Amino acid sequence: MLVPRAEAAAECLVKGSRFLGEVFPIVGQAEVREQIRAQKAKYADATHVVHAFIAGAHAEIMGMSDDGEPGGTAGRPVLDVLKGRGVTNVLLTVTRWFGGTLLGTGGLVRAYGDTAKKVLAAAPFEPLVEKAAFSLTCSYAAYPAVRHLLADWSLFDVCESFGEDVTLRGSVAAEERAAFARAVSEATNGAVSVL
Repeated sequence: MLVPRAEAAAECLVKGSRFLGEVFPIVGQAEVREQIRAQKAKYADATHVVHAFIAGAHAEIMGMSDDGEPGGTAGRPVLDVLKGRGVTNVLLTVTRWFGGTLLGTGGLVRAYGDTAKKVLAAAPFEPLVEKAAFSLTCSYAAYPAVRHLLADWSLFDVCESFGEDVTLRGSVAAEERAAFARAVSEATNGAVSVL
């Protein structure tokens, strides 16, 4: 499974109608509702803000909305494109500004599907990694040994704070957490523990 690393956008013009596709990384349904509200407020002049999303470690949570387009012509094609890419934890919105020409059901399915494909092609993705939080505090003397270790592990969002001691917080690939804790302990002769 792949997850988006960052937001992305792409646009298609079809017979005068403008279709703006946008990808957002998400964790769950609450984020989807918030983002849809934000999109509708941001694009208040748009005719439709269609969306589809997939979430969960096994892509087990899915949803979509045609937002007033004829049933099955907007949200379903966008969701089908997402499912075909093997992605999760992603929200894809397609905002449409009507250009004056009716596209028909087949035209709508193609326009929404093509916009979804285009924005997914522009979005950066990475493999889904289950993460586990970690925290450690070490002396300034032990810090160089700990810092040297960090490059050898799959770490994410590491924050360092320097006070009386040095504290590091972040996430590590869940499957590496126990080995990472052992390596830190060994490198510091048992002086530092990973919490």
